[in-house]
Amino acid sequence: MTLIAILLATLAAGIGSVWLAAALTGLGLLGQGPDGGRRPGAQHLLSLAAGALLATAFLHLLPEAFESPEDAHALFATLLVALVFFFLLDKAELWHHGHEHHHGGDAHHGHAHAHDHGHAHGHGHDHRQGHGHAHGARSGGWAVLAGDSVHCFGDGILIASAFVADLRLGVVAALAVLAHEVPHHIGDLAVLRQTTGSRSAALAKVSLAGAVTPLGGLVGWFLVDRLAGLLPFLLVVAASSFVYVALADLIPQLQKRLGARETAAQVLWLAVGIGLVLAVSAGVHVH
Repeated sequence: MTLIAILLATLAAGIGSVWLAAALTGLGLLGQGPDGGRRPGAQHLLSLAAGALLATAFLHLLPEAFESPEDAHALFATLLVALVFFFLLDKAELWHHGHEHHHGGDAHHGHAHAHDHGHAHGHGHDHRQGHGHAHGARSGGWAVLAGDSVHCFGDGILIASAFVADLRLGVVAALAVLAHEVPHHIGDLAVLRQTTGSRSAALAKVSLAGAVTPLGGLVGWFLVDRLAGLLPFLLVVAASSFVYVALADLIPQLQKRLGARETAAQVLWLAVGIGLVLAVSAGVHVH
């Protein structure tokens, strides 16, 4: 039963998020607007995803880990090491490389030929690592797929860890992954459309990378089921991943001077993300 739940949840988080990103982009609700700027819906989705990730980490994964008999000092040390590890993976462009692929117009301010394909880790202003037009397009496509695959495999393991700890906790973790993968894949699809020239080819390639998530879930279930003593530490690693993505990737994209109305909207959607996690956890009675 647990394995089936893991596979279904990782399929939804991995491939389902790709198709949802493609559908929202195709409907014109997200992505780049006609003026080259980011559509408001994309900003709202980033805020919602950040809220969902932080709520899942601090209200569910970490409390679940610290309810175990494991030494709190060891768990905090694991949290610190994991955060540094994800930072190093990010520097190697193998983790969370893509939420910011297309900040809309931010990627085009004076850099029309810098595709912002993940090498800038794009907070909208650092394009120094942009490559030339032709070379950047080719290498950017491979960077997206390589980073996506590693990212999705890791997400699968983290979702499996949550499901093994508590079936209902796994649902919340999968929801948080889904929430932050949608803006991630919007950027990936945009980059691969540039490198392939085909929407269907881009969707197929990103879906293939997303299909690595169930593989990670299967590996995670196999390992965690046999190394039950490591489960609290794996939950801490999952929480650190969520915290890193929210604070180092999503929220910096929202750190720009805005009017009171736009700022209020960001805060509102952040609260919606937190509320969504609380509502789901209440509905499934996560302890």
